[in-house]
Amino acid sequence: MSTTFRTAVVRTPGGPDSIEIIDVPIVEPGPGQVRVEIAGAAVNPVDLAVAAGVFHGRGLINQPHHTGLGWDFAGTVTAAGPDVDLSVGSRVAGLVDGFDRDFGTYAEQLVVSANDTALVPGGLDLATAATVPLNSLAAAQLVDLLGDGEGRSLLVTGAAGAVGGYVISLAQDRGWRVTGLARTQDEEFVRSLGATFTTRATPGWDAVADGAALQEQGIALVRDGGLFVGVQPGAAPAEKRGITVRVVVTRPDGARLTQLLDATASGRLPARVHAVVPLDQVSSAHREVAKGGVRGRYVLQP
Repeated sequence: MSTTFRTAVVRTPGGPDSIEIIDVPIVEPGPGQVRVEIAGAAVNPVDLAVAAGVFHGRGLINQPHHTGLGWDFAGTVTAAGPDVDLSVGSRVAGLVDGFDRDFGTYAEQLVVSANDTALVPGGLDLATAATVPLNSLAAAQLVDLLGDGEGRSLLVTGAAGAVGGYVISLAQDRGWRVTGLARTQDEEFVRSLGATFTTRATPGWDAVADGAALQEQGIALVRDGGLFVGVQPGAAPAEKRGITVRVVVTRPDGARLTQLLDATASGRLPARVHAVVPLDQVSSAHREVAKGGVRGRYVLQP
């Protein structure tokens, strides 16, 4: 029986070519933890930024040997520590957070807190489920920062992206009048979520949810005294013109993820897989995502 497993890391960050797949020792789950055999791990823009050294440069990562890649996953529980209700064989999805870690979800297996996982509904395959945790929780927690809309206007930048698509759906549930800002070819998708659509936004919005990370360009679209919610931790734009600026920092939340997975399985929330590729092709997947315009997620399969 193997005593190691494969995982993708960066030692000296420098983009896709700096990603290595190494063997690391298998560890047993402790109290409250489970070990998951990973069936899929989504490639997200934040992973490209980690591999490029963006968060090392901001002082958010200080690993002595290597930095793990990957935030969300889906797979099957293969072992459970004490005080865990999940049984071996359970299909789960989840999120690991924090930048400064030597492990990630781009791996054959993962030990995580059972509370940070959620059961995957029967109608949802694991590759699709792997695309849900980070983006849906980011969107849900972003909408928490927006609060109730009460009919006010909300512009969602990057509306056809993974986070943006979820924000459109969830913000309407909270009473926002939502418009999606995206490219012409994304109009059908944005409108299918119930939002109005624009390719060029003018200033004056009550709130902007900045899924595209426009930052200063995004805050310029908010009316005086309005609300801006960003998606780049550690890089909030300066407050001006009485605008309140908040930045979402996505946290694991197993109970909420259960609801979001159920909503995805029922079709109430969008889930889009661009392609499922072997873990060995991680560098190629990063290069493709870096080109932009990919709708749906690459999912890495160990």
